[in-house]
Amino acid sequence: MSDDPQRAKRITIIAVCSCLLVAMVIVVAIGVNIDDDDSNEKNDKDNKNSRAYVSKKAIESICKPTDFKKTCEEEIGAEADNATDTNDLIQAAFKAAIKFVSRAAQNSTTLRNLQNDPRTKKALDICIQLMTYSINDLQKSFNKIDRFELPMLHEILADLRIWLSATITNQETCIEGFKNTTTDAGEKMKAALNISMQLSRNGLAIVTELSKGFHELNVEVRQRHRRLLGKKEVTVIGGKPKSDLSSIFSRRLLQANQDTQNGVKADVVVAKDGSGGFNNIKDAINRIPLNATKPFVIYIKEGVYEENLEFGYRMINVILIGDGKEKTRITGHVNNADGIPTFRTATVAVNGDNFFAKNIGFENSAGAAKLQAVALMVTADFSVFYNCSMDGYQDTLYVHSKRQFYRDCTVTGTIDFVFGDSTSIFQNCTFLVRKPLDGQQNAVTAQGRSDVRQPTGIVLQNSRIMAAPELVSLKKKYPTYLGRPWGNFSRTIIMETYIDDLVKPDGWAIWDGSWGLNTCFYAEFNNDGPGSKTRSRVKWPGIKNFSMENAADFTPGSFFIGGDSWIRARNVPYTVGFFKSNVQQKAQ
Repeated sequence: MSDDPQRAKRITIIAVCSCLLVAMVIVVAIGVNIDDDDSNEKNDKDNKNSRAYVSKKAIESICKPTDFKKTCEEEIGAEADNATDTNDLIQAAFKAAIKFVSRAAQNSTTLRNLQNDPRTKKALDICIQLMTYSINDLQKSFNKIDRFELPMLHEILADLRIWLSATITNQETCIEGFKNTTTDAGEKMKAALNISMQLSRNGLAIVTELSKGFHELNVEVRQRHRRLLGKKEVTVIGGKPKSDLSSIFSRRLLQANQDTQNGVKADVVVAKDGSGGFNNIKDAINRIPLNATKPFVIYIKEGVYEENLEFGYRMINVILIGDGKEKTRITGHVNNADGIPTFRTATVAVNGDNFFAKNIGFENSAGAAKLQAVALMVTADFSVFYNCSMDGYQDTLYVHSKRQFYRDCTVTGTIDFVFGDSTSIFQNCTFLVRKPLDGQQNAVTAQGRSDVRQPTGIVLQNSRIMAAPELVSLKKKYPTYLGRPWGNFSRTIIMETYIDDLVKPDGWAIWDGSWGLNTCFYAEFNNDGPGSKTRSRVKWPGIKNFSMENAADFTPGSFFIGGDSWIRARNVPYTVGFFKSNVQQKAQ
């Protein structure tokens, strides 16, 4: 009987957790609604009824940490129908998601059909696509909670925070697509998304508060991601790690490495010279099984492939392997100057979770005069790129959303050439700054975090920021900065990295007036090189002074919430913490 108090505490934690998680799901489910015509139809008759009273009080408590409490309480109350049973609440959340997302897609399609402006039509197409991604994330959220177990709480909450953050990013990207359109559709869409955005942010607030609460209570959770290399690895399928399938993934990955080197069979082989099953990559992509539970390997032999490719969100567990980032190259030239929204300019777009690419070059050859032109865009969770190159000018690499890891990669560009709102870490990568147009200045990063609770940011670790050969003699003519705040809460950390003298002493550039200067989160830690001195850096409130303890929070083992087993399973070089022993901030 001595453990009864501890047991009672655990039971209380489980009960509270279940209640809050279910309510959070309801918030998320409504979070993609862009039409709230019937949102005020809540029957507010008899709160004296105990069932209604208990439900109302629970909702008020859950909504307490949110920024939009009135919206939170009204919309959860409208869907909950005084339910108190967990299964009923989950069913209500699922029905709300289907109803509201279907209506949103239908309204977007109707609005699209009324437009004559090509740019507006393309922007609305993007909105429809992004809502589809949100539906997928919602379904994964439901599946997580339906299989809720206390030992997996850390992983569940981490995934929900990432997916909710992506839902916010999707809506921001939807609105971004209407720039330079000639109709009022953008304003209509922005107004329609107002409540949806509030509910998405409310959902993130609720799950973030829940995460903090359990951290403070020191609830013991199973951290499967702490396995060391050489032990049994974890395979991630559709956003959920599956240790029982790890041996399959490991064998396929090792076999893929052997196959591509020795000419033995892969699932699909692409070769320009006709020696493979396909001459182009697009035909090979059509062979990818949807929602696969096993890795599907595409080996692309040496050659330059002029194609624009999209890996759909149901193309999960895809492995793409080439003969080397300078030998196997995928190139395109779609660009914003020709009337294409930035989201649609990518030479390669990766949307299916658990994507792994090795020894591949991605390029957008449109050139500096064509403005935004993406070489690679990634919206997929648990994405890993090893020994790859991304070459372009403005907006080369679009790290759009979710968790991404880059190792031993090379990225070239001019303005904002690593941008987006994902949780991304670059280890041992090289960033080569190219010559921009006359009158332009370079910025390596443009991180887009729009909500302070989003667990997103760009981290450069043990990397190099240097001038491309064409810029070396022109470094003084074209200023180069580490980054600028695209999002109001933009977050970028550069640590243990060599920064050459092309970077201006003030380090960071403004976006537009005072936008983000007070609320961004920019930090440099233990860097070296002639451009790494921080004494003359800008003095914005958003510039942080880092200790070793602060910096440790942005190493992969900590920054990738929910664990790093998805990286370890790829068998690529990987450092979980600091690269340098006895690390400490240098006096500069």
